[in-house]
Parts: sequence; C-alpha cells; structure tokens
Amino acid sequence: MSARTKSRKRALDILFESEAQSLPTGGTLADRLADDEYPVNEYAVLLIEGVVTHRDRLDEIITENAKDWTLDRMPAVDRNLLRIGAFEILYVEDVPDAVAVSEAVGLAADLSTDESSSFVNGLLSRIVELKPSLTA
Repeated sequence: MSARTKSRKRALDILFESEAQSLPTGGTLADRLADDEYPVNEYAVLLIEGVVTHRDRLDEIITENAKDWTLDRMPAVDRNLLRIGAFEILYVEDVPDAVAVSEAVGLAADLSTDESSSFVNGLLSRIVELKPSLTA
C-alpha cells in the first residue's frame, strides 16, 4: 500500500470518527495528531483540512450529482470518501483525476457496502467530467 493510499485511509478514519462522535468535520484531528501511536502524515492532514475548508462546496457538488441520493442517505464511509475524492479532483493538482477516483473506489470496495464502489466510481467520474465547469 502506497504512502498516499495510507494517508487517504487515515483521513477517512478521522473524518468518519469525527462524524460518528457528532463532532465538526475533522474534529478529532487534533487528538489524533497528539497521539504518537496513531500516525497522521502530512498528506492525510492536507486531505482533512481540505475537506473541512471546502466542505460546503464539496457537499453541494456531491448532492447535485448524486441521483436520487441525499448525503444523509449515503453510508458515512461513502459520504466521506466522496468528499476526499472530490477534494483531490478539484483542488489537488499533483494527483491525476483517475488516481483520485481509483483510490476512492478501492477504499469503498474494502470498507463499505457491496454497491459502494460502483456508486463512488460513478459519482466521482461525473465530477471529473464536470471539473472544467466546476473550477472555472
């Protein structure tokens, strides 16, 4: 597993944990950074802080393109993977869009429902298609 794959997984863990504890998005990041037994590298922090900073816009884009799905209806893992993937697609220039999609799909396949990987793939692929109009 690559360092960035591990970072994406760690970012997902922290975003999921924060949500499960009804804390603000990324609310457990400071605790995790202070825990020597729970390494959080720079890229994971970038992803978490990026999702926190751009959450409203990311959620808007996800909601507009998730046919017949609201954010509340999505499994929490999928919701947070979509935020991470959309953030990478729209705001992280050194990650190819295909890599951002593939990484999110892989995590969905490993960590969520049987249908999640195809759902995440379809939605993030749509965001890639729309990227020129979303970043203009």
